Amino acid sequence: MQTKKFSRREFLRLSALTAAGAALAGCCPPAEEAVEPTTAAPGAETVDVRWFIGLGTGSKPAEIDPEIQFKDDFNGRQSDVFLTLDIVDNEVASDTLKTQIAGGNPPDIVGPVGVRGSNEFAGSFLNLDSYLGSYDMSDFSDGAIKGWTVPGQGLIGLSIGVHPSAIFINKDLFDEAGIDYPVADYGDAGDWTVEAMSELALKLTVDGNGNDATSGDFDPENIVQFGYHHQWTDPRGWGAFFGASNFVADDGKTAQCPDNWREAFKWVYDGEWVNYTMPNLDYQNSDLLSGNAFGSGHVAMAHCHTWYTCCVPTEAAWDFCCVPSYNGTVTAKLHTDMVGAFASTKNPEAAVKAVYGIATAPELVKLWAAVPALKSMQGDYISTLSESFPSVENWDTIMAGLNYVDVPNHEANMPNFSQADDRVKALQNEIETTAGLDVDAAIDTFVADMQAIFDAA
Repeated sequence: MQTKKFSRREFLRLSALTAAGAALAGCCPPAEEAVEPTTAAPGAETVDVRWFIGLGTGSKPAEIDPEIQFKDDFNGRQSDVFLTLDIVDNEVASDTLKTQIAGGNPPDIVGPVGVRGSNEFAGSFLNLDSYLGSYDMSDFSDGAIKGWTVPGQGLIGLSIGVHPSAIFINKDLFDEAGIDYPVADYGDAGDWTVEAMSELALKLTVDGNGNDATSGDFDPENIVQFGYHHQWTDPRGWGAFFGASNFVADDGKTAQCPDNWREAFKWVYDGEWVNYTMPNLDYQNSDLLSGNAFGSGHVAMAHCHTWYTCCVPTEAAWDFCCVPSYNGTVTAKLHTDMVGAFASTKNPEAAVKAVYGIATAPELVKLWAAVPALKSMQGDYISTLSESFPSVENWDTIMAGLNYVDVPNHEANMPNFSQADDRVKALQNEIETTAGLDVDAAIDTFVADMQAIFDAA
């Protein structure tokens, strides 16, 4: 078997993205080559607002001119705020922003940026709740607002794009097995539970002799088709499948592994090493799956986000079904990008006006290629997307995931985030590569290690 492991970002960079491809940062010129022209000067009553772009998407060469055009249009249609751009290559944007902050020269607003990218600046964002009373917020999806509402901090940004999640199903594999597709309407999904999905996955896991995983003759050393996979996520994504939480307790400093997450990790381990319905790391990187399990056409079900339309099977017919419930609760983890203001801004009202203008600009939402957070734009976006995927009927299913988003988000902040994130990945590797693992003991060691990492923050 091959040993190279492809990350989500590596695979996306190697793939030809569709209109719904992930809004991920790519290569772009150095910051000094992205300096915008100055076309006007602020008036005496105008407040300067500096917008830092580069933490997420926004610094690709093709994005710069449209962003400058938006800035010019924004400045031309009102006289209260004079918006300027600070566009920095994504590869150095985080360090550049930290340097600006340390030097006492932070920008007023930042974005687009995802949850993970915002973590390095946790606690720095302005709570927008008290500034939005005069703005029409009715067009924002509820999930988009919930996705950026942080306990103890309030609404720290306005979403410009969302990537809700659902279960991707390979209809060809279901048809071949003579199995009905899972439910696609959350209103009818009462019996669609993790347990029910696990039973279905057994029937859809097949060895080279045609035996499924319910058969006593099933050969786990020769699997040619798997029933389920958590596509391109880590243990926090696994955990969110069983309910939203975090590895840090509500006090912001105590390491934990909530009971539902502990059960989620045992479920994944059993799927990979006991009942074999999920591919372990060797299988994920094998010639069979090639680092893109569902995209290989050899996995019947996978949980992922709308951005994954970049990399679905090119030949198989596929569609969406509902995320199953766990203990009566459905949690469809969310990826989302936002624009927010720093609490350090000297002009919060002006900064919020710019944030709202950016987040509600159709030309920018389209430019950055996520599913719009604005409900009025979602229909056209999905209609365009559906033209590329004629087998998909249940776009409403994945959009309904916005009603079940994970709060806190599975990528939410932890103390000493970078080191903590590395330890999470080490736990993932341990679970996915170790047959006979004592999962409870591994989790206990993990929590102790996380506490040491948190204490060193």
